[in-house]
Amino acid sequence: MAGQVLERLCVLALPRITLDFDGSVCSTKRRAEGTAVGFNKKKKGSRSYYPLFCTVAQTGQVLDLLHRPGNVHDSNGAREFILQCVRLVQQRCPYSIIEVRMDSAFFSDEIVHDLDDEGVEFSISVPFERFPKLKRLIESRRRWKGCGPGCSSFELKWKPDCWPRRHRFLVIRQEVAEQRKGELQLDLFEPRDWKYEFKMIVTNKTVGVRSVTRYHEGRGSQEGIFAELKTDVAMGHVPVRTRNGNQAYLLAGLMAHNLVRELQMRESPPVRGTTMKRAARWVFDQVGTLRRHVFQRAGRLTRPGGRLTLTINASETDQERLLSLRDAASHSTQAAA
Repeated sequence: MAGQVLERLCVLALPRITLDFDGSVCSTKRRAEGTAVGFNKKKKGSRSYYPLFCTVAQTGQVLDLLHRPGNVHDSNGAREFILQCVRLVQQRCPYSIIEVRMDSAFFSDEIVHDLDDEGVEFSISVPFERFPKLKRLIESRRRWKGCGPGCSSFELKWKPDCWPRRHRFLVIRQEVAEQRKGELQLDLFEPRDWKYEFKMIVTNKTVGVRSVTRYHEGRGSQEGIFAELKTDVAMGHVPVRTRNGNQAYLLAGLMAHNLVRELQMRESPPVRGTTMKRAARWVFDQVGTLRRHVFQRAGRLTRPGGRLTLTINASETDQERLLSLRDAASHSTQAAA
């Protein structure tokens, strides 16, 4: 699976390759091998797997995964897996800058220092509630610099006491509207009080706070990939009782997703360059969309003039899309041969 994605990255020769890391729960009501009861927001108490995924932001594909039981923390086995994925990309794309984005579950001195030593640009959310000293520092701050509408920030060189060296920490506060509780004197409108939500990012990027914040917010695209995988290729389904069987089923779904993305990338040129949020370079149709409008079309096989022909009732637009996908698949087959 990783080989196909790496080949595409080599062809694109991207100046920057952005890797996102996060886990996703795959639940079951049965007792499949390797499952365990862990944190499960939607199906509490259910047994599950909790694989860790590495996705490529520019292509929307899954580079690799680490299969794990459902009772482990996000960071379980993450350090080795992250370095493995980073080095795979570095070996195949040595002239590209590698970027990594992660949430606060992966915040640790080992991961931060390893990525820094590997020459990887990273941004990681910081669970600042774990550090009372840092919380007091933020609360006592009086000078904030504007970095967007309703948003202000400051940065500092800081480290937890147990870390060997300091890093760049960015503190961002965003104004949010909260409805005032209690009885209202006027019923023509709802008065709102402006308060703040805080977030903190550790990074080794040297660009401005606004650029780092926008870049880090681009992690939301990975949640879109997970949603598509669970909806269209049944990633959240646990079909059998054996661990190997479930792993094979999951890998087959991920390969199908990657192949559909690859087919669309061969079909048309990219529509975007490198954006601040590192959005995918193509506007992809989801697997379910292609399945309904392209693959699951009514047709019949006929033999006009003795030649086997697939006859489909399609509009001019559908016909153009079918022929375009056929040509892309044909080029893929020729390239593989």
